[in-house]
Amino acid sequence: MTTQIRDEGAAVQSKSRYHHGDLKEAMVLASYDLVRRDGAENFKLSDACHQAGVSTAAPYKHFRDRNEVLELVMGMGFDEMTRRSTAAVEEAGVATLAGLIAMGHAYVRFAVEEQRLFRLMFGQHPLLKKASSVEDDGMKCFGSVIEQVALYCERHNVPGDPKTIAVRLWTFVHGAASLLIDEDYAKVAPGLDVEALIADTTPSLLR
Repeated sequence: MTTQIRDEGAAVQSKSRYHHGDLKEAMVLASYDLVRRDGAENFKLSDACHQAGVSTAAPYKHFRDRNEVLELVMGMGFDEMTRRSTAAVEEAGVATLAGLIAMGHAYVRFAVEEQRLFRLMFGQHPLLKKASSVEDDGMKCFGSVIEQVALYCERHNVPGDPKTIAVRLWTFVHGAASLLIDEDYAKVAPGLDVEALIADTTPSLLR
């Protein structure tokens, strides 16, 4: 697969943390859709209210401000990234090299298909990243990576700290994802097959 990874459609929304019919749920899900479509820089609570079918005064009964809504949107993003990564590993094989490569591919595909959400999750708004809920959600997501690496290391007698190895893998795939969506690969290596790059590099990062 080349740098022009195909957008396979809208993400499956992560709704597990909300109760059906809840106004707060409706607001957060509407906000999630709007951020995915328009980006956090263009997000307005009034637009979320309109999409959710509630009054513009409604958010202030449930959220302290716009930032809290975006923090919850980021949490949903991490939930979805974890879901996709876990599904990719399970399909390719838990505790296998193929599974870890699939996890890297899932990460990059998420970045490509959900660019606006991805940018919000990783640094577009530094103050939001410091919120305790966002840090917890991000660490939970990364924890799933560590878990998969630990399973691989245990099965294949790979020495070293699984967390350190997971950091190496994450650093590589995150960098690849960022270069891809920023179109830097297109400038310096047109036609680069990013998925092949991940498959070729992952074994060395595990050693």
